[in-house]
Amino acid sequence: MARYSKIVVAVDGSEPSLHALKESLKLSKEDVIAVSVAPRYEGDLSIAGGQNLSALLSEPCERALGKAQELAEMEGVQISTACMVGEPYEEIVDLAESENVDLIVMGRSGNSFFARALIGSQARRVIGYSPVDVLVVPPEASIGLQKILLPTDGSKYSQKAGERALDFAKSYGGELTIVSVFDLCSKVSVSVPQVSPEMLSPIQEYVADFKSLAESQGIKTQGVVEQGRAEQKILDLAANHQIDLIIMGSHGRTGLDRLLMGSVTEKVIGHATCPVLVVKL
Repeated sequence: MARYSKIVVAVDGSEPSLHALKESLKLSKEDVIAVSVAPRYEGDLSIAGGQNLSALLSEPCERALGKAQELAEMEGVQISTACMVGEPYEEIVDLAESENVDLIVMGRSGNSFFARALIGSQARRVIGYSPVDVLVVPPEASIGLQKILLPTDGSKYSQKAGERALDFAKSYGGELTIVSVFDLCSKVSVSVPQVSPEMLSPIQEYVADFKSLAESQGIKTQGVVEQGRAEQKILDLAANHQIDLIIMGSHGRTGLDRLLMGSVTEKVIGHATCPVLVVKL
């Protein structure tokens, strides 16, 4: 299912987060929830002034959601809002689970408590704990669906991303570029002088097989095999081919804990100029 029917968008009132909300409306105009998170007050709210302090801490949250409502109205879309209190990643994931959403959307940067929390460990935790796909939208980037890039290494995570990429390409008539990168430094001793054909054969075969599968479904497809640092080759390919959307798994073949993003995915998210859709198993 490529068309998401219910979306949660994290907002903090900053331009990047509101931009992510606006772009998310391209994917769904029917059931969108804007969520903002205020820090939890650890003191005793029963003491004098405690309630006022709680309201003060929640004020930026409410203000951000007001901006989100205004933006949605300008776009002619009705959205729901939720002001949560606590750890951002926990509140976002809990809301996604309780509301049975299909997708979580986050802008890549912002300035508030909430925004700072979504940079680094909190963003990784949202993606790690999320039961659904997560879309990260860079500032000023537009969600396009005509040119899709699928980085793959044949792992179960990239296979799931491949299924999603096929769905998107078929649903929206997009072109698909499949790339697999042989990262020599991560696989063999530095004493190996060059990559042999035997080393490249497995990924060449996988790319060729997936290309054939996509073309059999009527999708215009290009297959690319590169050598070098995986994240840099992916970013270069996205820039050179004017890619609209990168779709990738949360992990590669390294067998990392499921609650942590793979380093390649994390670096691509951090530096891509186009939106990145992280597909969950």
